[in-house]
This record gives sequence, structure tokens and C-alpha cells, in this order.
Amino acid sequence: MNGKSALGVLLVIIGALAVLNIFDIRIGAIFGWMLPFILIGFGIYGWMNGKKMIGGALVAIGAIMLMSKLGSVLLLILAIGLIVAGITLFKGGSSGGRRSY
Repeated sequence: MNGKSALGVLLVIIGALAVLNIFDIRIGAIFGWMLPFILIGFGIYGWMNGKKMIGGALVAIGAIMLMSKLGSVLLLILAIGLIVAGITLFKGGSSGGRRSY
């Protein structure tokens, strides 16, 4: 990479950070979401290159980090499922659409 290309990349990064700051998006939050995917990607890359121990460890650490980030989403899905199951049971369950009074 020559000097002009490096300066161009640096200017793009500075401009992107300024735009993110205007929209009140913090780079730490973005990096916090990207880090598990980066670790999983490096783990898969290491696994494919024969470093199965390091690759497996990175995939496991990235997956654990990702599950902790997605915990609230998984809890929301579970809550919606419980609500749907409760409504189904309340309406009569699998009576085939027939109601008995």
C-alpha cells in the first residue's frame, strides 16, 4: 500500500467515525457485536489450516460470547413461544377447530 492509499484509508476511517458519532453510535458497541464473529471466523480459518486445537478454542469462545450477546433475543423468542402455547391451550388446543360447550 503506497502513501496515497494509506492516507485515503485513514481519511475514510476518520470520516466514518465522525458520521457514527453524529448518529450517536459508539464504536465500542459495534466492536462488541463484531468480536464474536471475528473470533469464530479466525477459529474456522485456523481449523481449516490444520490448527484444530486453537481453531476449536476460538470458535468455542466466539460462540459463547455470541450466545451471551443474543441472550435477550433468545429470551424474547422463548417468551413469544410461551405466549402462543398458552393462547393455544386457552382456546382449546388441538380440538380440530370444533368447540364443545
